[in-house]
Amino acid sequence: MKQVLLVYLFMLSVKVGTIAQPFKLLRYDEDYSTFKDSTSTAHNRIKYIQLSDQANIYFSLGFDMRQELDYAVNEDWGETGLGTDIFWLQRYNTHVDFHVGDRLRLFGQLRSGLEDGRKNGPRRIDEDKLNVQNLFLDIIPYKNADKSLTLRLGRQEMQYGSGRLVDVRNGPNLRLYFDGIKTAYHSPRLKVDAFVLADSKVNFGVFDNVSNRKPNLWGTYSTFGNAHSMNVDLYYLGIDRANATYDDGVGNELRHTVGARFWRNKKGFSYNFEGAYQFGNFGNRDISAWTCSAEISFSFDNIQGAPVVKLRHDYISGDKTKGDDRLGTFNPLYPKGGYFGFNPQVGPANLIDLHPSILWKLIDNVAVDFNVVLNWRYAHQDGIYGPNGLFVLSSSGSSESFIGTAYLTSVSWDINSFLNFNTGLQYFKTGNFIDDVVKQHKDGFFVGSVLEFTF
Repeated sequence: MKQVLLVYLFMLSVKVGTIAQPFKLLRYDEDYSTFKDSTSTAHNRIKYIQLSDQANIYFSLGFDMRQELDYAVNEDWGETGLGTDIFWLQRYNTHVDFHVGDRLRLFGQLRSGLEDGRKNGPRRIDEDKLNVQNLFLDIIPYKNADKSLTLRLGRQEMQYGSGRLVDVRNGPNLRLYFDGIKTAYHSPRLKVDAFVLADSKVNFGVFDNVSNRKPNLWGTYSTFGNAHSMNVDLYYLGIDRANATYDDGVGNELRHTVGARFWRNKKGFSYNFEGAYQFGNFGNRDISAWTCSAEISFSFDNIQGAPVVKLRHDYISGDKTKGDDRLGTFNPLYPKGGYFGFNPQVGPANLIDLHPSILWKLIDNVAVDFNVVLNWRYAHQDGIYGPNGLFVLSSSGSSESFIGTAYLTSVSWDINSFLNFNTGLQYFKTGNFIDDVVKQHKDGFFVGSVLEFTF
């Protein structure tokens, strides 16, 4: 702990904005090749370590650390009597990015996630003492000024679109990864990825995670970009899961998802519209499920702090008739954990939600975010699912639809180029459905504070 505090104190001494950082959600997307002729500082020398000038062989080092303290009350709405829980989460990642010319690259990253204090012990999103997060080889058979074709082999993180179906899940202490192969074609206006991957079962020890040897995620994802107006994503995703659990039962699941996303992310007016349909088999039943979402926002750039007002609205199907020959519950696959709040109690299945928010940068490096999320069940004979899409609470024969309202506010402070502090508060007021099926129902409350250092 003393070493952690020393690092924090050192980074606090760095003046804000002294170094422009290209840090990204997926650290392997960072490009430090431009540092070749600017290695006059210690930081740049670590980010670009040249081994051969003629062959253009170099590598880059990186590190990030996150300390999170959480205070949670009735995360289960009083169903199991968990009550108050206070716990500390730690995340440590370190990586090396090795390049041999423009056609060969090796990226490796180790992670350590630790949990301390939870009454029921760590969840599988909390603790993994030591593991490989990324370890892949990139072979680039074709590359010119603005186009490339890449073959990626090995362990890798994934994130597509707005993270509704495939995301790295940065919110939880442990991020997702997959093992397999991906091909990627990138040009200024077209990006096409195709992949065959397998996820892993997380255990709590050292290098003891178990990778699924059978591919259980495959598909293609394409983005057609237009810098001046609309962008279009088209995708197909397939999954194969054993013993998948829904309110309507447990069974082996083979599911296919086809979808489209239309989006614009610019100053002023932005939008994000997405729809997807799912089909396949759940045991001996057919699958027919769907989702559609709309998100519009407007940034008031002529006002100090450029406040952004946003409205989201989602329809996500559930199973209307329990026990028939069809499953109507939408499966969000590997969704972004924080799409419905930074500690969501309700996830993207059998759900209708309305989500207004406002983000305001009070000063240059401090932003405040206010959110309200209203949640209803789509189908009365289907229950509630968690932020990862897993089954949480049965319908129990209730005819009530309204699940509850989450009120959220958070403050984010960019202390300097490397250090960020974020704290948030969430209150969940239970609705008629929770009050109906949970006998000792109680409102939920959550406070979380995160200090993150990225290098």
